[in-house]
Amino acid sequence: MGNDTQLAEFILTGFSMTRELQKVLFAPCLALYLLMIAGNASIVTMISFDSRLHTPMYFFLCNFCVAEMLVTSTVVPRMLVGLMAERDTIPFGECLAQFYFYFSLGTTVFLLIAVMSIDRYVAICHPLRYSTILTNHVCIQLAFGSWATSFFSMIPPAALRARLSFCRSNQIDHFFCDNAPLLKLSCSDTRLIELWDFLLAVLFDLSSFTVTVASYVAIIVTIMRIPSATGRQKAFSTCASHFTVVIIGYGTTIFVYVRPNKNYSTDLNKMVALLTSIVTPFLNPFIFTLRNEKVKEVFRDWSGHLRSL
Repeated sequence: MGNDTQLAEFILTGFSMTRELQKVLFAPCLALYLLMIAGNASIVTMISFDSRLHTPMYFFLCNFCVAEMLVTSTVVPRMLVGLMAERDTIPFGECLAQFYFYFSLGTTVFLLIAVMSIDRYVAICHPLRYSTILTNHVCIQLAFGSWATSFFSMIPPAALRARLSFCRSNQIDHFFCDNAPLLKLSCSDTRLIELWDFLLAVLFDLSSFTVTVASYVAIIVTIMRIPSATGRQKAFSTCASHFTVVIIGYGTTIFVYVRPNKNYSTDLNKMVALLTSIVTPFLNPFIFTLRNEKVKEVFRDWSGHLRSL
């Protein structure tokens, strides 16, 4: 392909392994995806229908679980099809749509993590003012702002990619239309796009990470001032699950995306992307339920009702 052109479709090369090994990977990936959907959907259902979980903390958790299910569903079903196909092709328009929704929803996830850290900060550092600060109206504004800001901010990057010309190849070295492999195929000048991407990553990922870290620093300082060991343990337990998600989520995303230089190992990024796309969303329901007494109580009650039917 020597001439500048607007491609009709791309070929997703997937993982650097034989077709037989890719087919072996299909079953565990499908199982993790279905379990991820079941786990997150269970949390959303419990929060939606049980009045004991109708608090700001669980409202934001519900939004987080929905965003996790959606961002995973933009990538994993298509990847599963590719694992079984002899030749995995994706139309240019579908590739662009996948890019847009994956990064819009991914940004939403991190903004919601920051909002959840603010919720924990208010609950622990200002407990007497918690209900007056985080009213229903404020909670809806914070959640809606996370979703709307993410989707509107990704329109310019998607529009810029729609105007790229491709002359090198039509093979994307990934299992979905990720940013760096897509830009590598273009013969257009992508420096402006890369700068835009880096600034967006700094604006949303690093700024939300800063808010989260600042919230937890204040939380830790407040907890250490609690005189009783029981009180400190109870306060830490309310934050443990969220803090675990923060470390996993921000660590992997900053490693992959918050770097201006795109010349790094694609194979390594594939494995990290697979981790963040399937494994982390699969673990999150367990992280939030196993360390949360209120959710475990509701889950036990619901399980008892189901067994009695």
